Parts: sequence; C-alpha cells; structure tokens
Amino acid sequence: MESKIEVISTVRLQHSPDLYKIVDSLNRTLKKDDLMFGLALIPKIKKKRYLQFIVHRKKEKQL
Repeated sequence: MESKIEVISTVRLQHSPDLYKIVDSLNRTLKKDDLMFGLALIPKIKKKRYLQFIVHRKKEKQL
C-alpha cells in the first residue's frame, strides 16, 4: 500500500513564538488518528510575519 497526504484545512495566523508548542501537542495526541499538523512561514506582508497552520490526513492508497 502507498500512503498519500490530503490537506484538510489551512489557516493564516500572525506569527507567535509559541505556536509550535500547540502543533507539537496536536501531532503527539492525534497521530493515532492519522492526523498531522504543520506550520509554514509566509513571506512578510506589510512588515508583519505570518504563519500558515496546516491540517493533513494520511490516507492509504489501494494499488
């Protein structure tokens, strides 16, 4: 079987140094449900730093 990752949701947030703690906790807690969470840095917009919060689901692909 081959696995594929599906993006379920994305949200743009202002940068906060503690956001990674939330993402880490969600990943540890919900890994068994095939959910993954991530943060991606978005280039500066109007001199502010933004992050994109992404929710993924791992799906098994039948061959």
